[in-house]
Amino acid sequence: MEAVTSSPLFGIVLSILAYAVGVWLNRKAKTPLVNPLLVAIILVALVLLAFHIPLEHYQAGGDFIALFLAPALFAASLALSVYRQREILKKNLFPVLLGCAAGSLTSMLSVYGLCRAFRLDEKLTASMLPKSVTTPIAMEISRQHGGIVPVTVAAVITTGILGSMLAPLLIKALRVKNPVAAGVAI
Repeated sequence: MEAVTSSPLFGIVLSILAYAVGVWLNRKAKTPLVNPLLVAIILVALVLLAFHIPLEHYQAGGDFIALFLAPALFAASLALSVYRQREILKKNLFPVLLGCAAGSLTSMLSVYGLCRAFRLDEKLTASMLPKSVTTPIAMEISRQHGGIVPVTVAAVITTGILGSMLAPLLIKALRVKNPVAAGVAI
């Protein structure tokens, strides 16, 4: 069993299968509260705990996935999304830029203020500040400012999962009808 679980392929396959189950459950439930990434995290943790598989064995495959995360995320998510929405962005450039700047500033100031209020040290503050950007970018920002990268990853993933679960509900509850306003708010 150890020969199988210590292979990087184990972590890769387990991650893909767990995420596929999360996507399937999300489609069946038809609610943002069943987040595929959260389901995948829980499933991976349960498999590792149930079969007493060391985290290091799983992480061998996780490190391989992380190697491709930054380029894949940039190409698929950011560049392609911006390209597809270029006409909407051209028409709404000022509100989008202003909304993104306000959201970024609010995020960083609130994190900094809470870190100071709870008297967290500089390493934890540097780890938490980039919580509202993509994981690869946040990891590099944290690393450059002396943060604790695993704490940063946890903060980014938690922020992303909570945002994807709660944002659609808030948009609906606040009756935001304009898709550009909803996108900027999220």
